[in-house]
Amino acid sequence: MNSEKSTQLLSPTDHFSVLLSPTPRGARLARLLATDWMRTRDLPHRVTEAAEHLVAELAANAATHGRLPGRDFRLALLARHVTLRIEVTDTRGDDLPRRYAPTPDGESGRGLLLVDALADRWGVKLGPVPRKTVWAELDLSRT
Repeated sequence: MNSEKSTQLLSPTDHFSVLLSPTPRGARLARLLATDWMRTRDLPHRVTEAAEHLVAELAANAATHGRLPGRDFRLALLARHVTLRIEVTDTRGDDLPRRYAPTPDGESGRGLLLVDALADRWGVKLGPVPRKTVWAELDLSRT
């Protein structure tokens, strides 16, 4: 009889969460980890494709606009019955996301337009101080 303990998960969990550094590298890692987790969920291709873009954008925003020295951001993915929820929490609750029309030659300002176009729903939840969580949801049942 083998009495070794195994830490291998027998089935994928419905929740994934990780703390990452608020840097471009941390934002890239968020997208890579989310993509890997979604592969284990057998989600529809259109959902994983949209989710990858949403994670990339929200993580980049956390690394750029939500950055405070020494404070990480959290990526959380939750697969519930008919919804995939993406949450990115940073420690800049005083700096809420704002949509504005980008200039034609501007290098930024399109991120929340992309989130708005890809997500079925999205928003911001404040707290606990000093945090904010920007979330986006994708319906799994939509074809």
